[in-house]
Amino acid sequence: MKIVTPTELRANIYRLLDEILQTNVPIEVKRGNRLLRIVPVEKPDKFQNLVSMPDVIWGDPEDLVTVNAILAYARE
Repeated sequence: MKIVTPTELRANIYRLLDEILQTNVPIEVKRGNRLLRIVPVEKPDKFQNLVSMPDVIWGDPEDLVTVNAILAYARE
């Protein structure tokens, strides 16, 4: 989490707000000995950052051997 001063916040308010909205990572503003936190209200969509991996096998690779054997038997 990034910590900025009020002066940095004032100088870069729009850039920092855009950064919070894009990354969903809060920013803390340190004023004296106290911290304030700017956070997005909406929860991020966990599936938004998923990357498609069509070549990845989920499960036991041995199941594929069984499927291949069944297909080969069906062709005969």
